Amino acid sequence: MKKVIALAASLLMMGVVPVASAAAPDFVAVKKTQFTRNGHPYYIAGANFWYGAYLGANDRPRLLKELDTLKAMGINNLRVLAVSEKTDMKSAVRPATTNEPGKYDERLLAGMDFLLAEMGKRDMTAVIYLNNFWQWSGGMTQYLNWFAGTPALDPNVTKDYETYMRETARFYTNEKAQAEYRNVIRTFINRKNTVTGKPYAGDPVIMSWQLANEPRPGNASSTPQEKEIYVKWIADTAAYIRGLDKNHLVSTGSEGLAGSAHDAALFEKAHASKDVDYLTYHLWPKNWGWIDSKRVDATWSGALEKSSHYLNVHIDYAKKMGKPIVLEEFGMDRDGASFDIKSSTKVRDRFYKVVFDVVVGRAEKGDPVAGFNFWAWGGAGRAANADYWWKEGNDLMGDPPQEEQGLYSVFDTDKSTIALIRQYADRLHALERK
Repeated sequence: MKKVIALAASLLMMGVVPVASAAAPDFVAVKKTQFTRNGHPYYIAGANFWYGAYLGANDRPRLLKELDTLKAMGINNLRVLAVSEKTDMKSAVRPATTNEPGKYDERLLAGMDFLLAEMGKRDMTAVIYLNNFWQWSGGMTQYLNWFAGTPALDPNVTKDYETYMRETARFYTNEKAQAEYRNVIRTFINRKNTVTGKPYAGDPVIMSWQLANEPRPGNASSTPQEKEIYVKWIADTAAYIRGLDKNHLVSTGSEGLAGSAHDAALFEKAHASKDVDYLTYHLWPKNWGWIDSKRVDATWSGALEKSSHYLNVHIDYAKKMGKPIVLEEFGMDRDGASFDIKSSTKVRDRFYKVVFDVVVGRAEKGDPVAGFNFWAWGGAGRAANADYWWKEGNDLMGDPPQEEQGLYSVFDTDKSTIALIRQYADRLHALERK
């Protein structure tokens, strides 16, 4: 022990500050089926805030306001986009972080620095996803445009999601695309925060590196070989991240069964790697055709039954695998399928309560569900156009450019939804004190 202390003192005198190890108490860690932090249980009461680094670069006063509002709601975790890729697709955010392979917009990277620094002041943690299966940030289809020479597919234009998913899954086997993707991973993990001076790899504000937003093996007709490729890509990429950074957790960003060709064995295999620390899943009853927003009374019961089953069965998978699970996306639109911020949110609040009762209720029983991130925080953002579609220069909000602005966003004026989130966040935080 004396030798260790002497070595540490010597390093400090030389100006060398060792990066914290995975055992450092202020990093979020996994102990059996639970997250821990600072020696206590840690539960996620979180929001999706994909555009956080954009605000850090372009509108810091708004970012500070959003973070203060979220903190007051009991939110302790934000799921954010690391990087976007420049593309010709109309339904993608712009400007992009990556203007071409290997060339990054330092201003946007500094926006992430500022975001993480301010989150640290508020004792929040971040889940940072490093790619996107969907086109709204460029994502995997733009990688294929760069390295395979194929068009970047925009399903908002083609209306053909089956082809989009099948073609986008070619990303996993394109060697040049994978090499550039690993360059991005290495760039982020090795980055030094320009605000705090901390290396990202040694920053406990970061809870988890996430492989991608909603990676899929392909479409609903994925072959056994395509599924094997997908599982191998997850395991290999997770191991690569672990080799660079042993401090932080690694997660997939999977939607669960809906993103696994409804193959339970595939979902389990995708999370079986020792380098994947916890399971993730998402719930989208409207997107999946379970509920009709204009016929709620006629479709609510069926949607409720399917949603409750989906929520519970994934927690059961986590229990079987002995890992925590986070419901990191769920959402519902405003009443009458309206995008207008003045429209009521009675159906959404009703849906949120069902979700919270399952997630928080099972957490209180000791099951391995570690919390939630609702989709998504719109905060002070406001739609600028009569058709509710985003254009460059408009406010960013929870709905990315592939969707109408106001579709699923929770705004800072949605008092009933915010009160509900706070109520259940408080219940999760109470578990941390037990």
